[in-house]
Amino acid sequence: MRDMDDMKRKQVMSDPDKYKRAAKGDIAYNMMRMWQGAVGIAPVDGLVSPAYVVAKPLPEASSRYFAYLFRTPVYMNEVDAYSRGIVKDRNRLYWQDFKRMPSVVPPIHEQQQIVEYLDSVEARAERFIHNKRRLVELLKEQRQYVINQAVTRGLDSSVKLKSSGVDWIGGIPAHWEIAPLKKVSDINTRTLPASTDEDYAFKYFDISTVGTGRLIKEPQTFYFGSAPSRARRVLQKGDTILSTVRTYLKAVYYIADEVEDWIASTGFASLTPRPKIHPKFLGLLIQSNNFIERVIRESVGVAYPAIAETVLGSLHVAYPDSIREQEKILRYIDVWSKAIDSAVAHAQREIELVKEYYTRLVSDVVTGQVDVRGVDVLNVAEEELPALTAEAGELSGVIADEGTLGEAD
Repeated sequence: MRDMDDMKRKQVMSDPDKYKRAAKGDIAYNMMRMWQGAVGIAPVDGLVSPAYVVAKPLPEASSRYFAYLFRTPVYMNEVDAYSRGIVKDRNRLYWQDFKRMPSVVPPIHEQQQIVEYLDSVEARAERFIHNKRRLVELLKEQRQYVINQAVTRGLDSSVKLKSSGVDWIGGIPAHWEIAPLKKVSDINTRTLPASTDEDYAFKYFDISTVGTGRLIKEPQTFYFGSAPSRARRVLQKGDTILSTVRTYLKAVYYIADEVEDWIASTGFASLTPRPKIHPKFLGLLIQSNNFIERVIRESVGVAYPAIAETVLGSLHVAYPDSIREQEKILRYIDVWSKAIDSAVAHAQREIELVKEYYTRLVSDVVTGQVDVRGVDVLNVAEEELPALTAEAGELSGVIADEGTLGEAD
């Protein structure tokens, strides 16, 4: 039972008499959510919600074995067949129906062997998934570091630096320019007029839509007549939008493609680059740690910190003095990003495959399709995480190879 597994919180009950008593080792399932696999073992003696049915296993039944069995896809099909309701998501599995459902019941000693085997495999699968997710995070951090370094220091680590004259920026390559943001970008120049036709449809970007350099979710479509009053910033290809409210969320997004009927909230600043700076370079520069952290520092307010447009426009940015060098940096970043994205996608696919494998294995083992009698229980491999972090390092070496970087020249 997902609600009872790994129980760590104590709840205050207004009327304990309405709750059901469950002893440690009892099996409990949610009558309304059994079709979702809401079944498990009581980890301690206690009370459970009236929505649950509590069953005490007989001596010849291992609650752990049946907890595995009751979550298998084949058993979920039986749950559907024995449940009652008008639609599936409102079906209920009553005790009188549940107890009639046929179950595979191997001898108790074999049930225990199955549980030991599946516990071991589960532990290995969880460790593998944990390590792969950590690898994904390391790769994403590595990508952000590469972008930060490239757009704030360039590609030549031996280049002579000069003082930027701005404390939080520090030294910059000697041939780079530095200027307030308002000198390299127009800010909030296109506004949807109040006279717009009420039937005008558009995609609306608010703070919940945008993360750092990505969309968290697909923007919602509105008609102007029923749209939020803050829907006013008209967007186009090459713009970068930056949240000026709740700036700690670091909501920044560069619009790389041709777009039509995209409107952002006035909670964003819309930045349209001038000819001296490449649109995508500006977009990545605004996403860099230095700049976005400065935006946060310059924001005013506690619950909803915000930065004024005039203050945002006064923040300085440093950039190469030629579009050609900016484009070279962008090609370099593109090479890195594609390689890292490929590695991330590979790791995420491995996670999905392990989940699918484990689900199928559980089903096969508890129904007797795979015989695990006499199989040695494997220990969880503790060496996986160092191996995976080494994998991230090896990827760096491959990408940083002189031949690979030459493709970005």
